[in-house]
Amino acid sequence: MEKNSEILKEITCPADLKKLDYEQIEILCQEIRNRIIDATSQNGGHVGPNLGVVELTVALHIAFDTPQDSFFWDVSHQGYVHKLLTGRNDERFEKIRQSNGLSGFLSREESKHDAFGAGHAGTALSAALGRCIARDLNKKDEHVVAVAGDAAFTCGITLEALNNIASSTKRFILILNDNEWSIAKNVGAFSKYFNELITNPAYTRLHKDAESFLTQVPGGPSLMKFLSKAKRDTKELIAPSSIFEKLGIRYLGPIDGHDVQSLVRFFEFAKTSDEPIVLHLLTQKGKGFPVALEEPEKWHGSGPFDKQTGQSKPSSPTSPPKYQDVFGECLSKLAAENENIVGITAAMPSGTGLDALHKAIPERFFDVGIAEEHAVLLAAGMATGGKLPVCAIYSTFLQRAYDPIIHDVCLQNLPVTFCLDRAGLSPNDGPTHHGLFDISYLRCIPNGIIMQPKDEDELQDMMATGITSGSPSFVRYPRGEGVGVKRKHKPVPLEIGKAEILREGTTCSIWAIGDFVQTALHIADYLLEKYGIKISVVNARFIKPLDEENLLKHAESHQYIVTLEDNVLMGGFGSSILEVFEKNNTSIAVKRFGWPDQFIEHGNSVHELRSKAGLDQQSLTKSIEAFLLIEDQLATPIFA
Repeated sequence: MEKNSEILKEITCPADLKKLDYEQIEILCQEIRNRIIDATSQNGGHVGPNLGVVELTVALHIAFDTPQDSFFWDVSHQGYVHKLLTGRNDERFEKIRQSNGLSGFLSREESKHDAFGAGHAGTALSAALGRCIARDLNKKDEHVVAVAGDAAFTCGITLEALNNIASSTKRFILILNDNEWSIAKNVGAFSKYFNELITNPAYTRLHKDAESFLTQVPGGPSLMKFLSKAKRDTKELIAPSSIFEKLGIRYLGPIDGHDVQSLVRFFEFAKTSDEPIVLHLLTQKGKGFPVALEEPEKWHGSGPFDKQTGQSKPSSPTSPPKYQDVFGECLSKLAAENENIVGITAAMPSGTGLDALHKAIPERFFDVGIAEEHAVLLAAGMATGGKLPVCAIYSTFLQRAYDPIIHDVCLQNLPVTFCLDRAGLSPNDGPTHHGLFDISYLRCIPNGIIMQPKDEDELQDMMATGITSGSPSFVRYPRGEGVGVKRKHKPVPLEIGKAEILREGTTCSIWAIGDFVQTALHIADYLLEKYGIKISVVNARFIKPLDEENLLKHAESHQYIVTLEDNVLMGGFGSSILEVFEKNNTSIAVKRFGWPDQFIEHGNSVHELRSKAGLDQQSLTKSIEAFLLIEDQLATPIFA
């Protein structure tokens, strides 16, 4: 292989890496960074995390042999390099996170080299330990490596796994990828602890001594094993033992996470360890792209950008504000008027818009790290002390806190307001991030109020409603821009359980929630213009409690009821309407539209994914026409 050739193009599988010398490896690493920047500049993606693990990933594939050996990447949003090195450096990478392109996360369906799919934090250690136990029971000999960022150690699942590793297996390799960031700057005691490990001169000196022997003396791994034992036996005299070693896991670090040659040596040593081992690597999130180094939070996940300047691709200056920004601005105003309001997020201050409160009233802003269960329980505790907590957590991440929602908030009927951003589709991220289940998993819990606004002004009103309700309340809203309506200066609490009737018609009544309200209005306009049919359109507003009074009235005055929702049909908004009719012995034709009982893939846009599922406006119109049998009955006066 020529040293000046385009090396990345010649890597078809991990085995090809083993043919390269370290001068070629250095060139390859730069080519990988260029490839990632090129692709993400067109499609957006997780720029910083992937630029930070280039050398780490290359070294892993030199030292280990996938798919025989297994890598478990925490979250797996940093898996782009792994994809490029495992036969996916083709047109699919050009379309990463787009329709017909690669997923932005790892997927067992996508490649045999992806041992475990993920999209949420805290999964790597438990899953890797499970694989180790399966290997041991099967009397196999493959290596299992868990790669977790330092932020994953704020996650309860990670700590639960740490507690079980040494008692469950003798061979477990943990790579601690320490870059001081998750999405936002890491918070809490573990972040401080890792920083102390990095700066402790005793640890640093012991590590450098060991590496020095490895680089100079034959039989490095054997000597390393001896030195590591000596380090464990004597270190207590000069430095406190690491928490890992207290848990029976050998600690080695800190290690330069951008030195491939050194990394390969340490990985080779880890393969010989007869007890669980953690290698503490220091990396730079965004390495090789100056703008990403300067603003790690912004470049954790980015939309399309100019790869020369790093500037985001311009949006229309007249674009409506994003829901998350409306949320943050509104909460800051409400908190300024009520000293009991506090805001809580789980490592997503900017993604949820809660950073607005942090800037305005920092003492009432709480970022607990990647710890959704703790966030909800923390809110419950605050509520018992007279506070009015607002938990801003993505719909897909709130799933992780289901038990505290039931057991600690709703059972005690505590006034916690949950704001669920990304309810509905998160198109580029795909099935791990779509918020299509929250209506179903929340609707069955007593005491909860569930709302969804038709626009950003109504979002403000629903926030005020939840905060003043005195009960657990959930406000779900989609990712991205609002409708563009004028917002009131001061939000007005809504009458709980009362729908908004936008159009009064005959024959058919469409009950919709969220942005499907606008779709319903357009369908009603079309049917009126084409057939002269007046359709009723209702903005349900409240999924729980439902406006049963108006629903039953419409059942009496109409022949058909249609429901539209951005949630799975099973147990969703439409199901709640069927339950009302069953409870009241009401017989009427009902047609529900929502997402099917399957996981929805990633794609270019909300519109494209809805089109595939028959939930775009054109498809819905045709389906409703067929449901109403319009073509068959135009000659009758039924639609007059």
